[in-house]
Amino acid sequence: MTRGKLIVFEGIDGSGTSTQVRLLHETMVASLRTVHATAQPSGGPIGNMVRQILRGRIVSRDNRPMDWQTMALLFAADRQDQQQNEILPHLENGVHVICDRYVQSSIVYQGVSADDSDAQRWIGDANRYIIPPDVVFYLRIDAATAAQRRAARNEPAEIFDDVSFQEKLIAVYDRMAAMFPGVPVMTIDATQSVEDIATSAWRVVSKMLNGED
Repeated sequence: MTRGKLIVFEGIDGSGTSTQVRLLHETMVASLRTVHATAQPSGGPIGNMVRQILRGRIVSRDNRPMDWQTMALLFAADRQDQQQNEILPHLENGVHVICDRYVQSSIVYQGVSADDSDAQRWIGDANRYIIPPDVVFYLRIDAATAAQRRAARNEPAEIFDDVSFQEKLIAVYDRMAAMFPGVPVMTIDATQSVEDIATSAWRVVSKMLNGED
């Protein structure tokens, strides 16, 4: 049986990764592909705890946000659990998996939080057994536009929503292709229409899937 492909969408909050995961999933189902959509943090026990931390509902013992090392390890633990119990079983059964964020998010977000040149290497070591994606779509958007989109969602703010922090994230995301040699990274202008972004992503995925047939 041919192994499924792992497709990842990355970008700062408000770039539209969740929307594009949904649209690609719908397109692949319509084209008779067997596909599973998921996200990180996952819906598992560790992932649910991480979501509570991101929303400020769980804090450290002194009521301060969790330090970046703790967050990086929690994300890595959730990712490993999800890989073993969700992602790998699907891939090994020939099911394609689309993931809203992946290890790239940890290296970018916790790396920026650490403000330490060795942090990315440390986070990479914590995720050394995580399988690489077959393609990563980086939805690039400026911080101001992304902030407007987040505000329009009328959802609780998360600890990473500060615009200046988001600008730092963009600077690191822009280097993602160099940071992950061997992993195809496709940058898409996320200020385009939702439909144009979806078309660009499907064009790449369709070509990749047809190449395996």
